[in-house]
Amino acid sequence: MGLAVKMQSKVPNHIAIIMDGNGRWAKKKGLPRTNGHREGAKRVKEVVREAKRQGVVTLTLFAFSTENWDRPKKERDYLFAYLKKFLNNYKSELIKNRIRFTVFGRRDRIDKAIVREIEEIEKLTLGGSDFFLNIGLDYGGKWDIVNAIKKINKSIQNKSFKEKINEETFKKYLSLADLGDPDILVRTGGEKRISNFLIWQSAYSELYFPEVLWPDFTKEWVGEVIEEYSKRKRTFGRVDG
Repeated sequence: MGLAVKMQSKVPNHIAIIMDGNGRWAKKKGLPRTNGHREGAKRVKEVVREAKRQGVVTLTLFAFSTENWDRPKKERDYLFAYLKKFLNNYKSELIKNRIRFTVFGRRDRIDKAIVREIEEIEKLTLGGSDFFLNIGLDYGGKWDIVNAIKKINKSIQNKSFKEKINEETFKKYLSLADLGDPDILVRTGGEKRISNFLIWQSAYSELYFPEVLWPDFTKEWVGEVIEEYSKRKRTFGRVDG
């Protein structure tokens, strides 16, 4: 792994990461799965700081999918309890560093106390313009598309929809519509699939599947992602003359 970003590396504006491998990391060390989640949470702060330092503008992380509700209740309860603690402890750093924090996905199935914590931090960081941190929580790409259709349908019924329906119009009703699509989508853990994450938004994202488990995704890996992105030539379906 390259530990330093070459001077000629071009920095992606928006990096999205599927944080996979917490459970396997813990299992390899003979530890409970919850230890993997706790260690993985530490990487979030580290990766945010390094991405911001390297000149990345937007970082989007997949924390909990719509399918993750099928996990054991004990594990889910731990994840959300730790999330609440994490958000409370991270609040001051987000504000200090002018980081706008957004959670996207469903909120109707999440504990109201956690939703209140999320909404408070979103409100406190709304003016942040130096960096954008987005967390996908109870999120699924298929849900996102269906939800956009429902929003458009509601606007049509209310007679407030005045635009033609096309790709650009539709995109406005999806999550993260105002932040631009990911330039590169990374999935840690070695699995080579995007697992229902930003399936519309990542249609032309570069894909990168490093073998590293998320708790081992230290700040040096941010440089590796940038270096990998620099090797790619993006044509968006056009013929490169």
